[in-house]
Amino acid sequence: MRGIGQAFLAAGAGLLSSVAVADSPASWTTPTEPFHIAGPIYYVGTEGIGVYLLRTSAGLIVIDSGPKEAAPIVERNIAKLGLKVSDVKLLLETHAHWDHVAGMARLKRDTRARFLASAADRKALESGSPTSDTDYGVVRFDPVKVDGLVTDGAPVRLGDVTLTPLLTPGHTPGCTSWLTTVQDQGRNVTVFFPCSLSVAGNKLFGNKGFPQIVSSYRSTFAKVSRVKADIVLPGHPELADVLPRAKRQREGKPKAFVDPGLLPRFVAEFQADFDDELAKQRRQRTKAH
Repeated sequence: MRGIGQAFLAAGAGLLSSVAVADSPASWTTPTEPFHIAGPIYYVGTEGIGVYLLRTSAGLIVIDSGPKEAAPIVERNIAKLGLKVSDVKLLLETHAHWDHVAGMARLKRDTRARFLASAADRKALESGSPTSDTDYGVVRFDPVKVDGLVTDGAPVRLGDVTLTPLLTPGHTPGCTSWLTTVQDQGRNVTVFFPCSLSVAGNKLFGNKGFPQIVSSYRSTFAKVSRVKADIVLPGHPELADVLPRAKRQREGKPKAFVDPGLLPRFVAEFQADFDDELAKQRRQRTKAH
């Protein structure tokens, strides 16, 4: 595996070795202090799972929730920023896996916010059971009702903030990335919240729950490769050095998060990892037959 892919596997090793949530990395539920990133964007997640908050003129937006155990951490982090959990008006998700949305039911209950998601992930979210076939089985989570569906490229607005959903299926059928432009230090900055691009145990052949998985991954790599972003904020923060960048920003480097070359590297490495995994699973399939 290459650099970014290696980081993901290190983060997800526990999940891929067992369906037991207890085997997941401790960092996924380890508290960390919230911090400002750029413009209206803040980090309110855990040490190992990214949850992002956007302040708007009409309330707060939160992207993802983290695991179930992370939800109270997210709520405390919102309060630490001097904000009210009750001011969260919109909840968004990147994809229906427990490490990113298992806490969404609690956040929705406590905030009474509207929860928007993609049509292709709605069934998984409302049943608490992912649909794609994997080599680690099914890791269930608390189901959460979807209040509205997002459409590829159709802007989602709250107050003075606009987020554009990009449907990027592969990791899950309804994987959704988010794109926004914000004002930071007197200039426009484009920020991209990518849904995961990793295979991470997905079966690429004979996937009854997601038969078009290979073509979906390929179309997603092509789509994301066309995105231009100054800042990349993934659900697994180590993939973009989110916490180290925050440290550098606190130390006096105001543009620590700005890295226009990161997304092309991100896509290239995950695409190479996908090609390797596809070839590996093809060999295994041929050998089995």
